[in-house]
Amino acid sequence: MQYADIGAALLGGLLLAWIADLLTGRRGFGGASLVSGVGLACGWFLAVRVFAVSTLDSWVWVPWALTGSVVCLATFFLFRNKR
Repeated sequence: MQYADIGAALLGGLLLAWIADLLTGRRGFGGASLVSGVGLACGWFLAVRVFAVSTLDSWVWVPWALTGSVVCLATFFLFRNKR
């Protein structure tokens, strides 16, 4: 159970990418999952390295990572090229 928080964050990121892909008309799960993964990494970086509100051995960084994923997905679908 040492890496359960990492697994939960990854599954949450994939779930968020799937939901975003469904809500935007199924434009491509690959791009949405890539953006979601980058958002997870950014949220983790903010929680652990920048603001130091958490360490990797606690679950506090997981909501930060999921929030970063939501922000990245929202900006991706807001500013993407619609040709």
